Amino acid sequence: MSALAKLRCVRVGSMNPPKLEGVRMALSAYAKEVETIPVDVESGVPDQPIGYPQIQDGARNRARAARDSGECDLAVGYEDGLVEIPGAGWWNVGCAAVVDAERSGLGFSSGFAYPPPCVVPAVEERQPIGGVFDRFWRSRRSDPERDPSALSVGNIGKLTGGALPRAEYTRHAVLCALVSWLHPDLYAPGASP
Repeated sequence: MSALAKLRCVRVGSMNPPKLEGVRMALSAYAKEVETIPVDVESGVPDQPIGYPQIQDGARNRARAARDSGECDLAVGYEDGLVEIPGAGWWNVGCAAVVDAERSGLGFSSGFAYPPPCVVPAVEERQPIGGVFDRFWRSRRSDPERDPSALSVGNIGKLTGGALPRAEYTRHAVLCALVSWLHPDLYAPGASP
């Protein structure tokens, strides 16, 4: 039996409903009766993180702040940002950080490209790409049937026509961050990212 099966309380460093649902979905594979508590915390990184270091620092900061906000078995933080891939442009990537008193782990989501007109304001002016994309999307999509709510599916959900909602996108990163709890004999507590 995995140590995750004994989880009773997990704090999440976010108030974002799809992110919270993604954490719940990931944990439900291992813990059947776990309470997830959203915590409004600061990421400690710019509103528009650029590069893997800022993305993972934001996730770690959120997880640690959530853990420090009250008693819990585990804490999760999640941060999205943009990463430049040489020859391929700028990609959105999410990072989940999971921490407890002894162990920490990181997991990354898949990546996707925003439409190019959204990238310049995000990278050069550090405008949060979510807002930039929302304005761009609304200027191109006036049909409500083709414009699912970003609060329910997120921007990746909009871009995939609802096939990959934000909660599922988040779930993948959280699952990847949990591997050291699933296999503690393979990952020394202090050696995890």
